[in-house]
Amino acid sequence: MTGKCRNIQEHLYKPGEVIIGGVLSLIQPLEYSLNFTAVPDSNHDGAVVKLKRYQHVFALIFAIHEINDNPGLLPNITLGFDIYDNLFNSIRTYKVILDLLFKQRKNMPNYKCDRKDVLSVIGGFSSEHSMQMAIILSNYKFPQLTFGSFEAAGSGKSDFPFLYWMAPRETTYHMGIIQLLWHFKWTWIGLVVSDDDAGENFVQKLTPLFAQNNICVAFLQKGTGNDLALKHNIKRIIVMAQTLILTHANVIILAMDSLLFHILVLSLEGIELKKKVLIGKVWIMPPQWYFSTSPNGELIGRDILFGAFSFSVHTNVVSGFQEFLLNVKFDKTLRTFLCLVWQFLINQCESCRGVENLEDLHSNVFEMDMSGESHSIYNAVYAVAHALHAAYFSRQRIMLDKGKVEHVNFHPWKLHPFLENIHFNNGAAQEVLFENKELSIGYDIINWVTFPNQSYQKVRVGRVSSGQMFSIINDAIVWNRRLKEIPPRSTCVKSCHTGHSKIVQEGKPACCYDCTPCSESMISNKKDAAYCIKCPEDHYPNENHDQCIPKIISFLSYQEPLGFVLVSVALSFAVITCFVLQTFVKNWNTPIVKANNQNLSCVLLIAILLCYLSCLLFIGKPEKVSCLLRQMTFGIIFSVAVSCVLAKTILVVLAFLATKPGNRMRTWLGQKVAISIVLSCSLKQVCFCIAWLLTSPPFPDVDMYSQTGKIILECNEGSITMFYCVLGYIGFLALFSFIVAFLARSLPDTFNEAKFITFSMLVFCSVWISFIPGYLSTKGKHIVAVELFAILASNTGLLACIFFPKCYTIVFRADLNTKNLLTGKRIG
Repeated sequence: MTGKCRNIQEHLYKPGEVIIGGVLSLIQPLEYSLNFTAVPDSNHDGAVVKLKRYQHVFALIFAIHEINDNPGLLPNITLGFDIYDNLFNSIRTYKVILDLLFKQRKNMPNYKCDRKDVLSVIGGFSSEHSMQMAIILSNYKFPQLTFGSFEAAGSGKSDFPFLYWMAPRETTYHMGIIQLLWHFKWTWIGLVVSDDDAGENFVQKLTPLFAQNNICVAFLQKGTGNDLALKHNIKRIIVMAQTLILTHANVIILAMDSLLFHILVLSLEGIELKKKVLIGKVWIMPPQWYFSTSPNGELIGRDILFGAFSFSVHTNVVSGFQEFLLNVKFDKTLRTFLCLVWQFLINQCESCRGVENLEDLHSNVFEMDMSGESHSIYNAVYAVAHALHAAYFSRQRIMLDKGKVEHVNFHPWKLHPFLENIHFNNGAAQEVLFENKELSIGYDIINWVTFPNQSYQKVRVGRVSSGQMFSIINDAIVWNRRLKEIPPRSTCVKSCHTGHSKIVQEGKPACCYDCTPCSESMISNKKDAAYCIKCPEDHYPNENHDQCIPKIISFLSYQEPLGFVLVSVALSFAVITCFVLQTFVKNWNTPIVKANNQNLSCVLLIAILLCYLSCLLFIGKPEKVSCLLRQMTFGIIFSVAVSCVLAKTILVVLAFLATKPGNRMRTWLGQKVAISIVLSCSLKQVCFCIAWLLTSPPFPDVDMYSQTGKIILECNEGSITMFYCVLGYIGFLALFSFIVAFLARSLPDTFNEAKFITFSMLVFCSVWISFIPGYLSTKGKHIVAVELFAILASNTGLLACIFFPKCYTIVFRADLNTKNLLTGKRIG
């Protein structure tokens, strides 16, 4: 460098009819003294020089320059400026505010005389400085436009009614953090804040938002970069750095002053070199953050902070700003106030033959594109200018109406009605809406990418608006190469897979949980599900319990193999029954047919035939009519069949008794007895069925739960009591017939009728006794199959045991089917 900056001018002034004041934060001395005579340059160990923040000065000057050159805005009025550097210090902030307001700089408030022509003040980079400025400015009703972060805790409109915010609300920033965390499912984060009111306010505001969004704080570290406590906090900052290295949280949110951050990053770099470890974290920076540089021009924390995120006030390109910077002439006044910038230019341009150009500065030292904070200052100047324009010409019109034409001496407090809700276009033709003392604008999400040549690039990867609308471009994000996975995972425990839900571990944060599988009818189709959800009734969970699958409609149909086999068997035996009936009809007058009442045999065969055909009612989709006819038809027809068997058995007994001399039983061997037995027994079953229909008849029903993955279409029996009454009555008739036939089995009978009936009833009863446990243990359409099997088996037992021997005799042993056999004379 060619010399040092000595006796730096404390303010930069340009006269005008109306003065806009500015209080900016440019140089941060470590060893601060209010009466310093020299401000150290960027190579000095005793200060952190914010060269990038000198752009704030140029933005304010550029805005005033544009307005003065605009004939449509404030014609005949020239704006001037008076800019101070508060050196990041509270005492200095109070002093420069008084210097702004009073010409003699004697710092004696509450005197109206000797006041400067300052119309408004732009400044307060931090909320703390904004409040300190507002305490004095509010007494004089000066409009104050702050471009720092909007912190609602200290911005009560009743306390500071003349304070206007040119930055988005802090709630927008907070929700931007929450939405960014949720976008990448980061729920286990570290928090490092300044140990002051701003840090405490940040924690208090964010803590309930974390709780509402199931985000947990792995650790909270507080520190200070205050020069008075710095020496005592070095060990504390080193411990903080070690915590950042050892933590399992891969996402760290920072809310601290620049000096503390500067020291913290240097500590991290020192630990990296000493312990030879690489720190790979995702850092979420404060809104006004940017890289600091070391004395030799290297980016501090270049590798550690690679891929960091920050939030910057949403900006549009301001055409003309770069050209303005390129044409800045460093006259004596500018050189004195902007000594450090000018000194850097001299150092960079030793071969430039005395021509200093801001473009020659490295981007990590000074940016040519307008930053978010500079854009807020730019808009603040335009807001004041448009409010003054509206107020000035409103006052002029009133005076013209009164017939007066004079220059208006406008007072600062008269600006407020025009400033509170103002809508204008700035010099970049960007629409700016200022409502209720707040600027309706959001934040851009910035991804910081560094390069080995000590340069960096700010990549705009998303945006969060004041309406909390969030958008992000994943493909535009560049992640730190030190991260173990991309994008990184930052959770207390491994994620619960789909098909599981979370269970919070007792005594631990909500983010530290166990995983439990979903129950039988529940699913979870996303990771880390808070709870499992129940599938709709017509769906069921798949094997992994992560998807609901539509249930298959199930009923015993003709198309499936089981239904086809049962139908085939029923029809086959129905045909066989027809052949048997035809054989009996053809041999109607033969002894074996006439034996034991051929009419009764014919009725029994017809009943057996109808029983086979009734099986068709059980197959196919259950309908209202088929459900009503199924059990009723089966119950009545089977009652008729068993009644016929009972009548046959009784007739065998009566026939034996009638052969005894003097027995009157012969009179009971007529058709009337058989018809009476069949009708009386069958009518009782008909009565049961009618009662069933009148009380609770069968109806089509849907069973969603008996079988997993199936919707079973079935016939609900309605009254289970009546269903078992119908079956029980058939069982009673069959059992009674079996007992009678069993007792009569040894009676002399030419064709062994009693023995065949006994055997048929034994088969019948065995089938239906085994049916009961099979019916109760079977589900779905197989219930119908079991019932059909019982019907077919018992029906076939009657046909085979009673009629097949007779058919065999008729067809193959006609010699036994003679009258002589009946009289006891065997031929040949």
